[in-house]
Parts: sequence; structure tokens; C-alpha cells
Amino acid sequence: MNTKMKQSINVGVDTGKTQLDIHIRPLGLFFSVENSSKGIKEALKNIRKHNPERIVIEATGRLEMPFVLACSEAKLPIVRANPIHIKRFAGAIGRRAKNDRLDAELIAHYAEAIKPQLTIIKAENIRLMSDLVIRRNQLLAMQTMEKNRIQILPKSLHATIKPILTAMKNQITKLEEKLVKLIEESPEYQSKNTLLQSVPGIGNIAAASIISNVPELGYITNKQAASLIGVAPITRESGRYKGKRVIQGGRAQVRTVLYMAMMSAMQCNPVFKATYTRLVAAGKPKKVAIIACVRKMVVILNSMLRDGVMWDENIIKN
Repeated sequence: MNTKMKQSINVGVDTGKTQLDIHIRPLGLFFSVENSSKGIKEALKNIRKHNPERIVIEATGRLEMPFVLACSEAKLPIVRANPIHIKRFAGAIGRRAKNDRLDAELIAHYAEAIKPQLTIIKAENIRLMSDLVIRRNQLLAMQTMEKNRIQILPKSLHATIKPILTAMKNQITKLEEKLVKLIEESPEYQSKNTLLQSVPGIGNIAAASIISNVPELGYITNKQAASLIGVAPITRESGRYKGKRVIQGGRAQVRTVLYMAMMSAMQCNPVFKATYTRLVAAGKPKKVAIIACVRKMVVILNSMLRDGVMWDENIIKN
């Protein structure tokens, strides 16, 4: 009996600074193009011919984004995959050899075997908001390093640091102003921002980070929200072994912003202050207590956005 099985075409893309290496599985086709608008256009033209089920590319920072956005605009099924997941897949199948061609083949194999979910590309203003938050965090980290240096270097060198600190402060202020303006320009983001900032301890930056990086908040369960941000404790038990529960994964950028927001919230928000005090009094390490408070904050924010209600300390306590 002659039957034709429709092939499931999966494409793996290995990203380099100047080049994209592309493998089409199971056809065994391989080609390379420049990582430029011209090269990407050529790659999509070739890929489209095979009607792929999914195209997988590693999230390597920013180098993959022009290709990802081009796929989205062309209505092609793109997946921006976590490099750790692909590395673990390589270990699971015993793959040790490594070069650009083999990496592209591995990513295509991962796409076929794991069938990762397609990536939903955020709106341009949301991507811009996320980039502004990221850049602000980078400047804050550099600012902290310079402040530490001014404490240990001789006074004769302070003049080389102070102008840099002033410039960084000015740039951070400009980024914060842009974030506020982006939120004000959108009624949808403005309403979310109002709800989020009604919580004592949540300011412009934390609200912008949540809006841009966790758009799912308010549409998922509380457990899913805690897991998504990476503040849900992961059990480590096997037989008689009872390991400490730890947090891992999730959206680290948002978790970092909320961690800093919690440092402020514990000073001005009686609900989180009481929770932190109770946990520390029970013998929990301070960092564990703070993460537990962040988890509680995530659950509260998720419920507030879901129900469209403002912060109410009395309801939260009950």
C-alpha cells in the first residue's frame, strides 16, 4: 500500500556575529548566510520553500533578534530557544563534537524531538520598554562599581570617577523618563501601571518591568506566576534524601527588579514587613525570607491584575 507521509520540517539556526548557519531536518540541507538584512532575506526565501513546522534559534543575547523579527514579519513559525535547554539535549543524546554546522544540525534535531512552543513576539513598544529596563539595570550595576571604586581609590583619582557618576545618573534619569512616557502613551499599560503602583513598594521601574516582561500576569494561576518569575521553590527529594528547596529558572530580570522593590516594600508596606519579620523570627535566612515575600508579592499582583482591583491592605491581610 503506497501512502505518502507528510514530512515534519524543522529548521535549526546557529547564530554568529557575522553569519547564520542553517540546517533543515530531515532533508539534510545546510547553508550559511550573512547575519545581515540581505542575508536574512535570502535565508527566509530558502526556508519558506520547505514549509517548516518550526524554526529554532538560540537566544544568544541580541544577535538573533533581527532574524527572529524578520521571521515574525514573514509569518514563519519561529522559536527563540533557551541555550541551556539545547545544551542539555546535546548531553542527553551524547553529542560532544561542536562546530557551526553541527550546532545548526543539533538545534534542528532539538526542534524535531522536543517540539518547543512557538515564540510570541512582543509589540514594538513593549520590546522598547523591556530594553529600557535592561539598560537601566546595566547602568545601575556600573554605577555601583564606580561608587565602590571611589571608596578605595586615593582622592587624587576621584576627579576621574565623579564625572562618570554624574553622566550615569543623568542617563538613568533619562531612561526612567522614557519609561514613564511609554506607559502614559498607552491606555492599556496605564491602567495596569495604576493597579501595580497602588502597592506600596512598587514604583515606575518595577511596574514597567512587569508590564513589559510578564504580560501573562493576571491571566495565569498564582502557582504559574510564581514559577514564571522564578520564585517558586523547587523540591529536591529522592528516597531518603531531603535536600533544601531552591528557586531556579524563571525571568531573572523581573525577579531582580522585584527583589529590589521588596527591599523598599519591607520599609513602607506593613503586609510584607510583617511577613518578613515572622519568617526571620522563625529562623529563616534573611535572603530566603525576602524571596518568600517576593513570591507573596507576585501572587498578590497576579490576583490584582486578574480581578482589576487596587491594593487594599485590609483585604490582603484577610
